[in-house]
Amino acid sequence: MGIEREIKLALPAEQADAAIRYFMERAGKAGRDVPLDNVYFDTPALALTQAKIALRLRRTPDGWLQTLKAAGRAEGGLHSRHEWEVPVAGEALEVDSLAAACDDAQALAVLRRAAPELIPLFRTSFTRRLWRLAVAGGARIEAAIDRGEVTADVNGEVRRAPISEIELELLHGDESALHALAADLSSKVPGLAPEDVNKAQRGYRLRAGV
Repeated sequence: MGIEREIKLALPAEQADAAIRYFMERAGKAGRDVPLDNVYFDTPALALTQAKIALRLRRTPDGWLQTLKAAGRAEGGLHSRHEWEVPVAGEALEVDSLAAACDDAQALAVLRRAAPELIPLFRTSFTRRLWRLAVAGGARIEAAIDRGEVTADVNGEVRRAPISEIELELLHGDESALHALAADLSSKVPGLAPEDVNKAQRGYRLRAGV
C-alpha cells in the first residue's frame, strides 16, 4: 500500500504554455509526453463511489495497470489517499490479483462484494507531460500537466468534459516542499486554482449530468 500525496491545480487552457515554460526552466528539459487512457469501473448502484473508492484500468505506453484508490481527503488542492496498483495482461480487470495486493480490510470487502457487478462507467483520455524536479531540502516531486477529456456514454448520449490541470506529486521528502512549489508556480502562472475534484469524481458528475 502507498499513500499518494499530490497537489492538483486547475489550469486555464490559455495558460498551458506558461506552465510548460515554468517546468522546462525548473527541470532544464522539455519534459516527456505520455498518452494515458483510463476506464473507471463501478456497479450499476455505484457501490464503490458510495464507499469513497475508485477503481481504474489504465493503458500506458508500457502496458496496462489496474488501480484501486481508497477513501482519502482533499483540501486546498492537496489530495492524500491510499492506493494499490497491479499490472494486468490487457484491457480487463483482474480482481483477484488486485485483492491480493490490497491490505485494507474495508476496501477489500467492498471490492469483493462489488466484483460480480462491475461495469465500465466512463473514460478519461489525456496526454500527460512529465518532469521530475529536485527541490530544496532534498525533496523530489513529479510535475505533470494533463490535457484531454472525460467521456461518458449515458443511454447512447456521449457526454464530454475537458481536462486541463497540473499535478504535483511528492515522491520523496517533506510535504512542505509541495506547497512551496505550488506557491512559486502560482506566482508565475496566473489563473491557477486549487482543484479538489479529481478525475474520477468528474466522471461520476458527468454521468449524473452535473
